Amino acid sequence: MKFVIQRVNYASVTVEEAVIGNIQKGLLILVGVGQEDTKEEADRLVKKLINLRIFDDENGKTNLALKDVGGELLIVSQFTLYADCRKGNRPSFINAGSPDKANELYEYIIEECKKQISKVEHGEFGAKMKVELLNDGPFTIILDSADFK
Repeated sequence: MKFVIQRVNYASVTVEEAVIGNIQKGLLILVGVGQEDTKEEADRLVKKLINLRIFDDENGKTNLALKDVGGELLIVSQFTLYADCRKGNRPSFINAGSPDKANELYEYIIEECKKQISKVEHGEFGAKMKVELLNDGPFTIILDSADFK
């Protein structure tokens, strides 16, 4: 499982010209699910995500977590995080989880985040989406469940 975490001042996701999710100050999370991923791995990454101290405190130091700043979450599924570009010029997505499994874990992640964060918005699994953001920093972090095994 992979999370690309971007600290944002604003982010939104649009499907078929309609904004279906938007946030102000917080985190945009792109979520990729792999073939072997589990709910236990999702729990580990969600816990890490929620507790990452990547927001500035009163001294300008990155000491505050999402909850500390009243931040919001926008979660967007993105199987392309599992692109394998080692051979040729056309990426392979063979390592991405099946759509059914990926959607189940994506929905699980959203629900787990809602238990801890007051505003959690999300994209539409499998839809062609347009994501707009104003990256704050820029500040981008990648969490990969493989790094925690």
